[in-house]
Amino acid sequence: MSTRSDMALELHLGKILSAATAEPTRDAVSLALDHVRSGTGGKRKGGRRLGELLGAARLAAAEAGEWDTVRALQDALYYTEGRLLRPDYEEKYRLHYIDHGPRDRLGLQSIARTVALSAELWCLEAERYLAAHPGADLSEVLESMRKLAEDARFTQAPEEDPARYHIPRGISELALWTERVLRDRVEVTDPAESARRIVSSPEALSVLAADEDGRTVLRAAEMQRRAARLRELRKVAEDPGAGEHALQRALKGMYWIFGGRFIGEADQRRLVPGDEVDIPLIRSDGSLYVVELKRAAGVELVKGHRNSLVPRRDVHDAVGQAINYLVGLDEHRERIFAEFGIDTRRASALVLVGYPQGDSGVAEEDVNEALRIHNSHLNRVEVRTYRELIDSAERALAVGDAG
Repeated sequence: MSTRSDMALELHLGKILSAATAEPTRDAVSLALDHVRSGTGGKRKGGRRLGELLGAARLAAAEAGEWDTVRALQDALYYTEGRLLRPDYEEKYRLHYIDHGPRDRLGLQSIARTVALSAELWCLEAERYLAAHPGADLSEVLESMRKLAEDARFTQAPEEDPARYHIPRGISELALWTERVLRDRVEVTDPAESARRIVSSPEALSVLAADEDGRTVLRAAEMQRRAARLRELRKVAEDPGAGEHALQRALKGMYWIFGGRFIGEADQRRLVPGDEVDIPLIRSDGSLYVVELKRAAGVELVKGHRNSLVPRRDVHDAVGQAINYLVGLDEHRERIFAEFGIDTRRASALVLVGYPQGDSGVAEEDVNEALRIHNSHLNRVEVRTYRELIDSAERALAVGDAG
C-alpha cells in the first residue's frame, strides 16, 4: 500500500512537535518530520520508513503519557494510509489557517448544498416511485432508495448529452455479480475495480444484459489474462540469457497452454526419490504427464546428416532424461498412487527445448518437421519447441476469442 506524504502532513507534524513537551517524544517526532522534508525536487518523502517513524513517535508519546500527541500521531498515520481524508484532516487540525480563525466556510457551504440537493433528489425519486407503485409501503420505498444510492456510484456522463448525468438503474447488482465472478473464477488483481470498469461501459452493459450466464464476461477476462501470460512467456523464451528456472516461473499455472486434456498441475513435483520433475500435469483421467524444460533461445536443435536433418545431442539427452523419469514412475507407481492419488502407469512426457528464430541457418519449418519425424519413432515422449507451443496456444486463443 502506498504512503501519502504532503504539505498537510508536514504542517501537522510541525504542530505536533510544537505541542509535545517530553524530550523523547520531541526527538521521535523530529525524526519523522525530517524524513518527510528529505524528499527531492520539492516533494515530501513517504514510504514504509515514514510509517515506522510515526509508529515510533506514537509509542514515545504513549510512554510519556502525552495522550493528545498520541491521538494526533494516530491521525497522521491514518492520513498517510489513506484512512483519513484530506478535507477532514486539514479541517480537524486547522492546517492552513490560524488555530482560532474561522472554520472553512467554503467547505461548509459545499457540504450544505450537497446535503440539500441530495435530500431533494431522494424526495423526488420517492415521489416517482410512489406514483409508479401506488400501493407501496414505506419499506418498499426505502428499498428502492437504497438501490438508487448503490447505483449512484456508477453515474455516467454520456458525450451525446452534455451537462447532464445519468444513473443507470440496476447496475449495482450487475457490478456485484461481475465482481464475484471475477474474484471467484478469474485471476485479476482488483476484481472490484475491474467490475466497475466493465459495467460502466455502455457497450459492455449491452452485452452483459443479453448474456444471463455471464459467459461473455468470463471469456473476455480469461482470454485477456491468457494473452498477457503468453506475451510474458514469449519474452522470456526469446531471451538468450533466460535459464530453465526463468522458463519454469513463466509457465507456472499455465497448464492450459498444453491443451484441453489437462485439469491442472500436481502439487507434488518429487514423486520419485532423487527425481524432481519440472511441471507435473494431470490429465482429465487422472494420469500423469511430465513436462521437462530445457533452454529455449540460442539452442541449436538439429544438424545435417546424409541429406536430412536429425536432432542434435541436446535433444537426445533431454529425451533420455524424460525416459528415466518414466522408468522411475513405473517402478514406484503403487506407492505414488497410494500417497498422492496420481496414476503413473500411463504416464508420458513432453520435452520443451529451443526457440527457432532462423539464426542457426535452418528454417523453423524444417526444424519442426525433423522433430515430428523424430517424435513418430518415440512411444511415450514428445519433443516440441517453445515457439511452436506458444504459437499453437495463441492460435487456439484467437479461435476461442472469435467464437
